[in-house]
Order: sequence, then C-alpha cells, then structure tokens
Amino acid sequence: MGKKNPTDPNVLAFQIVQAATGQDQEPAKKKPHKKNPAAVALGRLGGLKGGKARAAKLSANKRKEIATKAAKTRWS
Repeated sequence: MGKKNPTDPNVLAFQIVQAATGQDQEPAKKKPHKKNPAAVALGRLGGLKGGKARAAKLSANKRKEIATKAAKTRWS
C-alpha cells in the first residue's frame, strides 16, 4: 500500500513537480542544533539550585497554598 496523497493542494503540487523532475521525494533532514556545553552547564547549575532555594524561602503556609492550587488545577 502506497502513501496517501496530501490534502493540502500546495504540498501535492510540490510532490508532483518533484516526481516530474526526478528530484528526491524526501525533504532534507536538518542537522540538530549544537548547544554550547558551557551554557548548558550554567543553566543546569541554576536549575538545580532554584527549586530548593525557592522552597527554603517560602513559609509553610505559602507552600501549602501553592500545593493546593496545583492540585485543584491538576484534577479539575
């Protein structure tokens, strides 16, 4: 069984032109974006600190309010 024809007429026209000219049917794959390792490490360092620092700063009552709101949102 072959591939279905696309419902978008522009995509279908593009595929017809590619087939008529003998061009490759598959679009070129983009290379994955390389991340800067130093920036990744720095972001991870801040991310590891952030939650604990915020939790230590909050009062028990405020943490309870945040948790209650999150539970209501999650289960509504």
